[in-house]
Amino acid sequence: MFLYQLHEMGRAWLAPMTYWADAAAKMYSSHGSWLSGVPNAPRIAAGYELLYRLGKDYSKPEFRIKSVTIDEREYPVVEREELRKPFCRLLRFKRYSDELAGVGELKDDPVVLVVAPLSGHHATLLRDTVRTLLRDHKVYITDWTDARMVPLSEGPFHLDDYIDYVQEFIRLIGARNLHVISVCQPTVPVLAAISLMAARGEETPLSMTMMGGPIDTRQSPTQVNDLAYRRPISWFENNLVQPVPANYPGRGRRVYPGFLQHMGFVAMNPERHAMSHVEFYEHLVQGDLEDAQSHREFYDEYNAVLDLAGEYYLDTVRIVFQEHRLPLGTWSVRGEPVQPAKIGRTALLTIEGELDDISGAGQTQAAHQLCTGIAKTHRQHMTVEGAGHYGIFSGRRWRTQVYPVVREFIRKYQEHPIRK
Repeated sequence: MFLYQLHEMGRAWLAPMTYWADAAAKMYSSHGSWLSGVPNAPRIAAGYELLYRLGKDYSKPEFRIKSVTIDEREYPVVEREELRKPFCRLLRFKRYSDELAGVGELKDDPVVLVVAPLSGHHATLLRDTVRTLLRDHKVYITDWTDARMVPLSEGPFHLDDYIDYVQEFIRLIGARNLHVISVCQPTVPVLAAISLMAARGEETPLSMTMMGGPIDTRQSPTQVNDLAYRRPISWFENNLVQPVPANYPGRGRRVYPGFLQHMGFVAMNPERHAMSHVEFYEHLVQGDLEDAQSHREFYDEYNAVLDLAGEYYLDTVRIVFQEHRLPLGTWSVRGEPVQPAKIGRTALLTIEGELDDISGAGQTQAAHQLCTGIAKTHRQHMTVEGAGHYGIFSGRRWRTQVYPVVREFIRKYQEHPIRK
C-alpha cells in the first residue's frame, strides 16, 4: 500500500548522493579543473557519472523536432497544442515555408494522427516516428499526461475514456482526409474507436496502420502476456496499483506507477541493460564521446516513465489480456458493442516485428480476421525481419524498411479512397 511512498523516500535519500556524483564527474573531467590531471581521472569521472545516471530522476523529455529536411530543403517545425484534455494533449507538428511553391507542396500532404502508447513511456518515445513522417505528412500525436499530475477533481480515467479521446481527436482533425497510426498498446482502443464510429454511420479515417499491438494476445503469447493472464485481477489491484504521494498534484489518485513498469521493462533483458552501462563506462574512459552521448540519449528516454491511471490499467489487463474481449466479440463500450466488421471504408495495414518480445507474432495481424467488412484488396500485412518491438517504429529498420511501406500505403488511399 505504501510502496509509492517508500519509493519517494528512497529518491529523496539518494538525491544528495546523485547531485554530488554529478558534480564530482564534472570536476574530474572538466579541462579547467586541476582534478582532471590526477592519476586515473577519466576512470574516476566515468564512475561518478555512471553513479549519477543510475541514481538520478528522469523527467519527461522534449520532442526537440525543430526542422525537417524535404528534398534537400530545410523547413522549420513548430510544436503546437491543438487540444488539452485532463489526461492527454493533442499536439501538431506544423511545418512552415517562406516559399510559395513550398507552401503548396506541404499543404497537399496527407494528414496523419499518431496515437502514442499509454503504457509507461512518454509519447516522445515516438520522436523518430514523427520526425520521419514529417517528410511527407502533416502530423498530429497524442501526448498522454502523467496520471500523478492530474488532480483527483478531474475524475477517473478508464479504457472507455481513452476510446472517447481517440474519437474526439479524429472528429476534431476531420476523418474525411485522415490516416491513423497506432503503435503498440493503442491498436486495441483505436480499433474499438473506429469500429464504434463506423457502426454509428460516422465518417471514418481513410486508413489505419497498426504496429506491434495486442489485438489478440492468445497468438504467440509473450512473457508480458503470460504475466497478465496468470494472475487474477485482484492481484494487480492489490499489489501494483498505488496511491499517489502528497508531493504531486494527483495526490491520492490510484495509479500504476511508472517506476514499477520501468522495473518490468528492465527485468525482461537485465543482461543487455547491465552490459550497456558497462560499455558506457568504457566509452567515457576511452574518450569515445559520440557513443557515450548515444547511451545518454537512449536512457534519458527509456528511463523517463509516467504513471497510468489505476482504473485504466486494470481495464486494460482485464479486457485485453485476460478476457480477450476484442477478438471474442464480447466487448461493449458504454453499452455499444465493438464490431470491427462494421468498418468498410478504412484501409488496414498491420505491421509486426519478427523478434518482437512484447507483442508476439500474429497478435497484430489478428485484426484482419476481425475487420471482415474491409475488402481483402484494401488490407495489407508486413512482418519486418530481424526487428524487435522498437525496431518497427524507431531506428534504421523503421526508416529504411517500414516507413516506405507506410508512406506508400497512405498515399494510395489518399489518392484513391475506398468508396462504398
